[in-house]
Amino acid sequence: MLPMNLTQMKKMMKQMGINVEEINATEVVIRTPSEELIFKNPSVTKVSGRGMEVFQVIGNYEVVKKVSEEDVKLIMEQANVDEETARKALIEANGDLAEALMRLQK
Repeated sequence: MLPMNLTQMKKMMKQMGINVEEINATEVVIRTPSEELIFKNPSVTKVSGRGMEVFQVIGNYEVVKKVSEEDVKLIMEQANVDEETARKALIEANGDLAEALMRLQK
């Protein structure tokens, strides 16, 4: 197959009913049950055609572990620390309550 330039490729995709659109995004957050993936200043492309839409996200991201509010409150009470300190300890301990408490009591 011969190499195509970008203009030719876009024209061919349009003929096939495929539309490509760049999205001007400043942040994309993907939430899972245990963590969030946060993309800052990503490159986002929306490809649509035949009743479907696909989004492509490219860029560097940060993983933020989730912890339950109940666990944060428990650590705050047991270790006598503020919310930020309790949350940080739980994240560093991968949600393990006993390990978070041990870290704060050292």
